Amino acid sequence: MKLKVCGMRSAENIALLSNLSPDYMGFIFWKPSKRYVDKDTPVLPQNIKKTGVFVNDTEEYIIDTIERHQLQAVQLHGEEHPLFCNKIRSTGIETIKAFAVDSNFDFSVLEPYENNCDYYLFDTKGDLPGGNGQRFDWSVLKDYPSGKPFFLSGGIGPGDQSAIASIISLNLPLYAVDINSQFEVAPAIKDIEKIKAFKAIL
Repeated sequence: MKLKVCGMRSAENIALLSNLSPDYMGFIFWKPSKRYVDKDTPVLPQNIKKTGVFVNDTEEYIIDTIERHQLQAVQLHGEEHPLFCNKIRSTGIETIKAFAVDSNFDFSVLEPYENNCDYYLFDTKGDLPGGNGQRFDWSVLKDYPSGKPFFLSGGIGPGDQSAIASIISLNLPLYAVDINSQFEVAPAIKDIEKIKAFKAIL
């Protein structure tokens, strides 16, 4: 099981988290976010994929940000169309397409994206594109129709290991969990000890 820690910004906090070797570290490049990154980001160890999170941004802005920050993965967290995702993916960068999920989510919307991204990410539908700190009803995933591996996101907290295990028991292609606000002491500042404990029993 892979671990993605999203919403990083502080160089000191990033350095401490790097010592735990999460598989992905996310940086949010959507300006309205309280975790928005508006400065250079540090070089990460090679075993951690630096991931940029974008919401309905232009191809030019995304490509420029990939080059400036030396990103290894991109998470498209808005209403990006399949061909747009394909354009980003065609640059050779790992591409994750996020979807906002509620109890009425229609998995048929995934079909046009099947060949245009590397992974899906399922987050809770809320007022913001992400970082709402709430968990959706994971039981809807029993209807997941695809074999494409996916990230599970949305309000995941320190005590959710048993719930995650229940998803694994469904034999779904759960690739990674994505944690953020439930492990923060302040926006963009993570509680390293909580993440360490969570990672140890994930």
